[in-house]
Amino acid sequence: MRIDILTIFPDMFPCVLDASIIGRAQDKGLVDIRVWNLRDWTTDKHKTTDDTPYGGGGGMVMKPEPIFAAVEDIRGEEDAPVILLTPQGRLFTQAMAEELAQQERLIFICGRYEGVDERVREHLVTDEISIGDYVLSGGELAAMVIVDAVVRLLPGALGYERAAAEDSHATGLLEGPHYTRPPIFRGWKVPEVLRSGHHAKVAAWRRKQALKRTLERRPDLLARAPLSEQDKQWLREMGYQGPFKNDSETE
Repeated sequence: MRIDILTIFPDMFPCVLDASIIGRAQDKGLVDIRVWNLRDWTTDKHKTTDDTPYGGGGGMVMKPEPIFAAVEDIRGEEDAPVILLTPQGRLFTQAMAEELAQQERLIFICGRYEGVDERVREHLVTDEISIGDYVLSGGELAAMVIVDAVVRLLPGALGYERAAAEDSHATGLLEGPHYTRPPIFRGWKVPEVLRSGHHAKVAAWRRKQALKRTLERRPDLLARAPLSEQDKQWLREMGYQGPFKNDSETE
């Protein structure tokens, strides 16, 4: 996979992209991440990438010329998704990360100030993504979040290949608790079932704990999570009274 990131603050990225899972994925050749400075496509001596908005108002708007020129130069003849990072975009989810991980190439545009000229949205961008219902100073942090979520899904990026499939949200639920050595710490014991060596009991315990944690912290997820009849029975025993996915289809 190749990922291109267009920004006016390229110095924000190396410490994140060169470390941990993303750094190792690049070292393995699983992903090629390139960060571009939009100012390199400006045509004035001040390398201006923004201007005042037509109609007045506070703030500045990112100019269309350097953004169009940069994307067209970088993309070439290739048909790659061009994603604008903006609080007005569709809300980023694990399902979207899985969708993006299937692409051979992605191009991200990091918005700044009051946003980008509307002609960028209308005639260049193929998708708009937000990482939450809040406003950041720019799209750079959002780009880092999305790249991290996508890269860890690439085959070979994680040491344990099933790890991504078992993460919170990957199954529609939050993960349950995890423990490691020592078996007793300050009097707090690791649950006996995890030390039993009985794989079926361990799997059932972990599933129950995932359901319990989701019920306690994100009950809204239960209405759309893919659940077995056993899951539903456990949830009812835990006091869940809400709807389940596809309930209306079976009534």
